[in-house]
Amino acid sequence: MFKGDFIQNLPKIYGTYTGGFIVFIILMALAEQAGVSAKNIGVMFVAFTVLIYALIGYLSRTIQVDAYYVAGRQVPTVFNGMATAADWMSGASFVALAGGVYFGGYTYMAFLVGWTGGYVLVATLMAPYLRKFGCYTVPDFIGTRYGGNAVRAASVFVLFIASFTYVTAQINATGTIASRALGIPFEAGVWVGLISILICSMLGGMRAVTWTQVAQYIVLIIAYLIPVFWISSNVGGGIFPHLMLGDEVARLGELEKQFGLVKNSAADMKAAGVPGGLKYISGSHSGVPEGGMAVWKYLSLAICMMVGTASLPHILMRYFTTPTVRAARKSVAWSLFFIFLLYSSAPMLATLSKLALMDPNLPTGIIGKSISEVQSIEWVQRWSEVKQVFIADFNGDGILQLNEWFMRGDVVVLATPEVAGLPFVISGLVFAGGMAAAMSTADGLVLAISNALSHDIYYKIINPKAETAKRLLVARTLLVIIGAAGAYIASFRLTSILGSVAWAFDFAMSGLFFPLVLGVWWKRATREGAIAGIIAGIVSGTVYLTWVFPKFSVPIWGGVNTPFLGIDHLRFGLIGAPICLVVMVVVSLMTKEPSPATQKLVDDTRIPTGKAILGKQH
Repeated sequence: MFKGDFIQNLPKIYGTYTGGFIVFIILMALAEQAGVSAKNIGVMFVAFTVLIYALIGYLSRTIQVDAYYVAGRQVPTVFNGMATAADWMSGASFVALAGGVYFGGYTYMAFLVGWTGGYVLVATLMAPYLRKFGCYTVPDFIGTRYGGNAVRAASVFVLFIASFTYVTAQINATGTIASRALGIPFEAGVWVGLISILICSMLGGMRAVTWTQVAQYIVLIIAYLIPVFWISSNVGGGIFPHLMLGDEVARLGELEKQFGLVKNSAADMKAAGVPGGLKYISGSHSGVPEGGMAVWKYLSLAICMMVGTASLPHILMRYFTTPTVRAARKSVAWSLFFIFLLYSSAPMLATLSKLALMDPNLPTGIIGKSISEVQSIEWVQRWSEVKQVFIADFNGDGILQLNEWFMRGDVVVLATPEVAGLPFVISGLVFAGGMAAAMSTADGLVLAISNALSHDIYYKIINPKAETAKRLLVARTLLVIIGAAGAYIASFRLTSILGSVAWAFDFAMSGLFFPLVLGVWWKRATREGAIAGIIAGIVSGTVYLTWVFPKFSVPIWGGVNTPFLGIDHLRFGLIGAPICLVVMVVVSLMTKEPSPATQKLVDDTRIPTGKAILGKQH
């Protein structure tokens, strides 16, 4: 059946895998009909898919440096696009984004605009040229382009801060899923997620991560799209619901007016014992925001997400794995296509979930029913047990109002199949999809951190004569340590999944974007300028996030106290990145220009064809 080498057989291999997964879904549906419990179906979905990823990771094990760091630079464009999409569509995209749109409406669409628009920057400014350079990691490019250990170490520091912040969000997502699917506490779920992540990446590095990410993309996209089309059919949204989004949002607006909304005060919520992080359905976010501040908040968030996308090391690393420079550019296009399939569906899923919950004409509608009746519903009980939903009867009438139903934004996607009355097999499928999304991104992130530390710090700075076996041992050890630290931090739930991800983008934007861009496009950029810019950018952004933003606000836009220029904790990259740029340019102009050899290296990098510049230097 499979003739030729592995790369030639990829379409057949993953076609067979997809068919096998569909058969597994059918078998789970039959098991549910035969009386198998919901808990067991959830366990089987998560266990089966994780075991498949583990098997792929084991079969992809390697002791070759090139294969471990860049998958041997032989990943075809379509499959690299799928792997990048899985790497990109994290727990935030799969688990939390629709929840953000669910509660925040139009404003949260800025995440979609920024995350997809960022790939335009990746395609035009970054991917082909970094691939032409021939580096293993993002700090590898910065260290070689500017020269010296100090700039390499500075870029590794920013990579660590951004990627570690991001990976805690992914482990948070795996903990949320594992706690519901396996019926275990969240604090235990994060460690289940960590073990699943490590078994996929530890033995094979980038090669193992690449082929597991392709498998994970197939699972997550099937898991995301099936509920959208099924629920749309149930609520009258049509065969292709994406084209009917405007009508469904208008329908939601009418329902919100019908039920009305009484805002809860913080004191009322505290008195009712509403846990932190839970939100109630708000009728104030359905339409397009009005006013200068609202428009600026939308645009500024989109800008941060766009520039942050083009700065994230684990995404840029994916384009180091293609066979040629041209293939790197084509991979970006395929990445956008595969990402579009999910992102175009997230607003629809949020809208359909809200409709299923609120419409009194649907059998699933719970708003306006008696609270005792709602509390007896099985899915409400299950999500209440794991503290993801909460009901508070503020007015004491025993009827559930809009402002009396609370839910975590991070579980909207996971709960939607049950909210909409779909068979539990679809919930199990969604659990598997969410796990795949969070694992695929976490794999890429822990690999980006461990590779940077092992290659750029250990091998390039500490022990340049280290043998291959020792380099890979260091990389794998770091992988375990970083993952364990991420799981420990994630267990505290310091912020929401979407909030953690936004911080990661802002950190990367503050310290890496302009050193990367100017490294390719401005020959006059110097080592001293890069060091000063990286430090100034990351320090100023961090200081704004941790000190300025929490303590200071000014009365602007109608006298309302607002963070400086409306820049809050999701947008602090707008402080760090401009400071990085200004400092880098000024210091570069004040110091001696790079050597002719370095300037020629930059010229060669800009030619998006030919052999890699670094070649066999690694």
